[in-house]
Amino acid sequence: MAELRRALVVIDVQNDYFAEEGPLAIQYPDRNESLANITRAIDLAEKQGMPIVSVQHEYPAGAPVFAQGSEGWKLHPEVASRRTDSWKHLVKSYSSVFAGTDFEAWLREKEVEAITIVGYMTNNCDLATAVEAEPLGIAVELLSDASGAIHLANEAGMASAQQVHETLMVLLNSNFAAVATTDAWAAAVEAGTAVPKGDLGSSAMQGRAAFAPVG
Repeated sequence: MAELRRALVVIDVQNDYFAEEGPLAIQYPDRNESLANITRAIDLAEKQGMPIVSVQHEYPAGAPVFAQGSEGWKLHPEVASRRTDSWKHLVKSYSSVFAGTDFEAWLREKEVEAITIVGYMTNNCDLATAVEAEPLGIAVELLSDASGAIHLANEAGMASAQQVHETLMVLLNSNFAAVATTDAWAAAVEAGTAVPKGDLGSSAMQGRAAFAPVG
């Protein structure tokens, strides 16, 4: 079996997500733990010669977050210090990495079969990128402990960051992405194999059984 051709996509690991009092501070999983797993994934990708993409969200100067040139807009030092000229770098203004960029064309040029998503946020850019990859025929892996979410509340209700993150991991693994821990992904990379992925049919059947009335 031919080795799976992957690219590691490091989405928006920017300082605004680490500003303790900021509106976008990652709340779950612990942001420092997810950062450590992100850098583990980067180091392994470099060792394996895997293509790496760094992504940076950008709004105009003066915006409350990700304002061009601001401290919050900059890549976290742990990522910035690892970045080399061999990486592909994308600047985006939409949730999906595909929207308004040459990301898809670059993946085709590199003959990438699967993208591994790490970074932020589970509930926005990670989700949007995974969903947009489906009709393009690009497989997605998402590392559950190398990503993260924030608490959400609006007119539709509220959910904690843990609820948001854990629910989206189940949802994504049911159709859009193979969800794995960094450890499990590293083992798959070393073996040259794909991360196992669920499907909607089996997820529905297992869900029905799990929530069946008792008695």
